Parts: sequence; structure tokens; C-alpha cells
Amino acid sequence: MENTKGRAVITGASSGIGVVYADRLAAQGYDLVLVARSANKLVTVADRIRTKTGRRVDVLPADLANAKDLSRIEHFLKTAPDVTLLVNNAGLGSALKLVDSDVEQMTFMISLNVTALMRLTYAIVPIFIERGAGTIINIASIVAINPESLNGVYGGTKAFVVAFSQKLRQELEGTGVRVQVVLPGATATDFWAIAGRPIELLPSAIVMSGEDLVDAALIGLDRGEFATIPSLQDGSLFDTYETARQAMIGKLSNSMTAPRYQTA
Repeated sequence: MENTKGRAVITGASSGIGVVYADRLAAQGYDLVLVARSANKLVTVADRIRTKTGRRVDVLPADLANAKDLSRIEHFLKTAPDVTLLVNNAGLGSALKLVDSDVEQMTFMISLNVTALMRLTYAIVPIFIERGAGTIINIASIVAINPESLNGVYGGTKAFVVAFSQKLRQELEGTGVRVQVVLPGATATDFWAIAGRPIELLPSAIVMSGEDLVDAALIGLDRGEFATIPSLQDGSLFDTYETARQAMIGKLSNSMTAPRYQTA
């Protein structure tokens, strides 16, 4: 089958949001490279999509929190000639309080949510710049701007994703490389069971399906959005938030302390 869109690499592609991205991008005409820890689940997803769409679907089983596995995926990105889209979706969450969390599990979370996403982006960006085209989609979370709602380390990792994406977007302006950061709210995936708070305990009114989330995110991408928050009903609220943040830029560093900190 002729392919005009190249290959999309999707991490965390064995379940949840990653599977939906795989379905949608294949339907749009992308060939796929699916990355996740579970080889068996990846093969099942790949077989189904091949049968349904006729697209080429390759699988690369890898634990992205493992340095050797991560290096192998980095090498693939640096050497594959036809990757045009990277979806950094792999991640781990937690709903536990700091004092109830295992520090080793939190360290593992940072390795997956921060280090892997950063290194995979570093691997592909120079190629996209040289080509003058390419797209990076980084999956963050609403906890990036609402860290009080879940585990603090989790919120910190997703705040990194947003900040990293913001600077990346600025640096890549004019290169032809697009960056989008997606901030899902509560989504009906196995995330919640793994995070320690079964989704059945959440009010149904705040839980979005993975299909609706990804469809909205892809509409945002098509419209050229940088930050997409599918569950935020009033988009002007984020615009106001961003305007207030921008208003502080240029005023955050000064040789003099602010008057409120000066003694009378």
C-alpha cells in the first residue's frame, strides 16, 4: 500500500490512549511502529490494525525505563529514514500521597515519564530539523497545572513534559517541525487501576473515553494547537492562564528585591 505520511512511532502502544492513537493514525494513512513492554499485547494490537487497515505495523517491545531498551529505541529513531511522527505516550501515574509512595517506584516513574520522553525527543528532533518536517506529540496531564489533585511526583513529571514542550516549540519555530502537548483529564483506561485509584470510584461526569480524548487531540493538532486540553469546556480559561504567565516573563529577574520584601 502506498504511504505518503511516513511512519508514526507510538510509545505505550499496547493499551489505553496509545492503542487509540495507533488506530486513528493508521486510519489516517500512517504506517506504525508500536513500542511497549508487553510483546504479546503489541502483537495483538498490530495484527488487528494490519487486518483492518492494511497498513504496515511493526512492533518494538521495550521497557523505556530500562537504559538498554531505551537506547535501542533511540538508535531506531536516529536511523529509521521514514519516521515522521513521534507520540510520546508511555507513562506511569500514581494517586498515592507522598508519604504512602515507594521512593523506588517514584524513581521508576521519573525514568519513564521524564527521561525516556526527553531522550526519544532528542533522538528524533535533529532528523526532523534536517528534513524540515515532522511532528512530536507529548502526552502530559491536567496534573501538570493541577498538581494538588494526584501524586506530587506524578504531577512534577507532567509539569516537566509541558515545560519541555514549551521550550521545544519555541526553539523549533520556523523549522517546519510541529510540537503538541496534550493534557488529558481523567480518562477511561487502565491508568487508574495501576495508579491505585480504581476508575469506578471516580464520578462518571469527569471521565472521558480514550477514543474521545484522542479524537479531540488530533483535531487540536490539525488546527495547529500547541496545548490541547480536551476536557476543558471553556478554552478561554487556559488562554487567561497563559496570558497571566506570559505577563510575568521579563519581570521575574531583577537586581532589586520587590518592595514587599524590603524593610521599612
